Amino acid sequence: MSEIIEKVLSEIGCTFLSGYAFKSSDYSDKGIPLIKIGNIQNRVVTIDINGDSVSERLITDKTKKFLLADGDILIAMTGQGSVGRVGKLKLKDGESAFLNQRVGKFLCDEKNININYLYYILASEKFQDYLFNTGAGSGQPNLSPELILRTEIPWVEYPEQTAIASILSSLDDKIDLLHRQNQTLEKMAETLFRQWFVEEAKEEWETKSLSSIAIFLNGLACQKYPPKNDTDKLPVLKIKELSSGITENSDWASTDVKSDYIIRNGDVIFAWSASLMVKIWDGNTCILNQHLFKVTSESYPLWFYYLWSRHHLAEFISIAASHATTMGHIKRGDLEEAIVLIPSHSELESMTSIIKPLIDKQIGNSIKIRTLTTMRDTLLPKLMSGEVRVEM
Repeated sequence: MSEIIEKVLSEIGCTFLSGYAFKSSDYSDKGIPLIKIGNIQNRVVTIDINGDSVSERLITDKTKKFLLADGDILIAMTGQGSVGRVGKLKLKDGESAFLNQRVGKFLCDEKNININYLYYILASEKFQDYLFNTGAGSGQPNLSPELILRTEIPWVEYPEQTAIASILSSLDDKIDLLHRQNQTLEKMAETLFRQWFVEEAKEEWETKSLSSIAIFLNGLACQKYPPKNDTDKLPVLKIKELSSGITENSDWASTDVKSDYIIRNGDVIFAWSASLMVKIWDGNTCILNQHLFKVTSESYPLWFYYLWSRHHLAEFISIAASHATTMGHIKRGDLEEAIVLIPSHSELESMTSIIKPLIDKQIGNSIKIRTLTTMRDTLLPKLMSGEVRVEM
């Protein structure tokens, strides 16, 4: 088994391709999507269906090398808060995409460096911090190809790289499968909800306001509750964490708050300001920040107030956009005007027996995702440092 040593990317067969500078006049409503900095999120690169595209006629001898394939490893080369961000491209069968300017692609000769091993190294917290700090000098944050290829990474012989990447990929595959299961479960639940309350709604059902069927608890100004020590503290759940999850950059607050404000896996969270969304929290135990509601009810099951909140979300987003403020939001009065249909007790019980298992399965999957993610992120630095070695 080879010794783990540090080697510079440019010295181990790694090269780099910077994206193509398409003109705004090249953009079209249909065609080949452009992969830009914003497409790189949470170690994954995906196509934005509402993003910019260019016509297929722009595939020429000059541009075809910028066509991307599923599994390509990309990096944001500039941007405040995004420079150095690394992700793996995910394309469905038949999809294609172009590499746009300010995004780069790693190329490996697959003799000295395994592309997936490189991905896990560069997407790790240690190297994400390194790349961000390298690019975040004075002025506009920027990483040149030369700076990127000067990066030193832990290097072992190619077979061990492949084995390490295989272990981490197997965990990612399980995580991805659970995410896709949850997307399917979510669609199934929303389909049933629409069937019951939109397509087959009964005239005799009682109507109530959304605010009357659940408690919408607004979060705290958590900066008023700073941690008193390194033990009795929890991360703060803000709007951005609803998408990114709790990270090393999240704020922390004292646990010396009312237990109602503690958020746990499976709680329903409603962001009523800025990026409005409703979701079942699937992350770490944390403290609810202002601009977020924790939604609970003593009279109705979770699925009922969760899916009714989601049902009205498009309406709430429209209301928030109409407010003449820098940050759109809704008010409690908007919750009072949102109408909910109330079936009979027996009908509600029958619906619950069908839809609750779908929601419970989602929550269970989310717990598994968090466990596997923690396992992967704990294992990676141990493999990188040599504390854990792969038997060959």
